[in-house]
Amino acid sequence: MSRGFVKEEDQEEAPVIPPRAALPSGVTNYVTPEGYRLLSAEKKELEEAQKNLPQENETERRRASMVIDGKLKLLVERLQSARVLDLQKQPQDEVRFGAVVRFKREQKELTFQIVGVDEADVKKGKIAFIAPIARALIGKKVGETAVFKLGSTPQHLKILDVYYPSQT
Repeated sequence: MSRGFVKEEDQEEAPVIPPRAALPSGVTNYVTPEGYRLLSAEKKELEEAQKNLPQENETERRRASMVIDGKLKLLVERLQSARVLDLQKQPQDEVRFGAVVRFKREQKELTFQIVGVDEADVKKGKIAFIAPIARALIGKKVGETAVFKLGSTPQHLKILDVYYPSQT
């Protein structure tokens, strides 16, 4: 059929669904118990939003539904691939997944928790376990120094404290 016989409003483009945080191929999707709880809550919110879409404008409703469906599909894939780690079973004196680590870089003290890719939020002091700085810290103990390259400059990260938050 010629495009001349198709109404302009029928020529809808598929909405762009933003991808979830990058997880390299073949890497296990580690998640803290809190991270899994947050992902599950996000799923419930999206399902609720899907049920409560406005009925007035069918075109807008259909577009919003496609966006929610796309987000749900990506989220369900993440939930299905999630491997929740019990933080209390991690070696308590060593930086591993889920650890809150306080370290000194130059003259500045920093504290981060090493979490899953979907939980990572630097503003909240959470970095993904696949981040270069996290990889440099993992396996170290209090008093040890990790070397982290920032560009071509090596940074020395002195581990000051390691602990694992209690799970609720």
